[in-house]
Amino acid sequence: MSDFDANVPIYLQIMRGIKRAIVTGEIAPGDRLPSVRERAEALTVNPNTVQRAYQELEREGVSETRRGTGTFIVEKETLIGELKTEMARGVIGTFIEGMRSLGFSDDGIMERLGAELTAAGNDGGKR
Repeated sequence: MSDFDANVPIYLQIMRGIKRAIVTGEIAPGDRLPSVRERAEALTVNPNTVQRAYQELEREGVSETRRGTGTFIVEKETLIGELKTEMARGVIGTFIEGMRSLGFSDDGIMERLGAELTAAGNDGGKR
């Protein structure tokens, strides 16, 4: 994840990457995150940027800092479901905003989405 979007703060992109890794199972609840220094070196960003991402993840209840041992993903049964819902809202919100900017009505968005889902179903979801 070293290609950052210049329009989105880097710490938010780091947070999204960690959340996505949790949702996809790459990182599991209870796993220790790399140290701030390790993550900063791997991403070639300022350690303060990673520190901010970790602090925000903790504020959101995604991670916790254990003094002397590091930062860990919280072990909470509902965490993955909550993150999926949060991420889905973001993706869907962006999609709706984009479709409306193209002049689609809500009915038009639903119609277009239905057509695309049907087409994706016919090609094994490879669209």
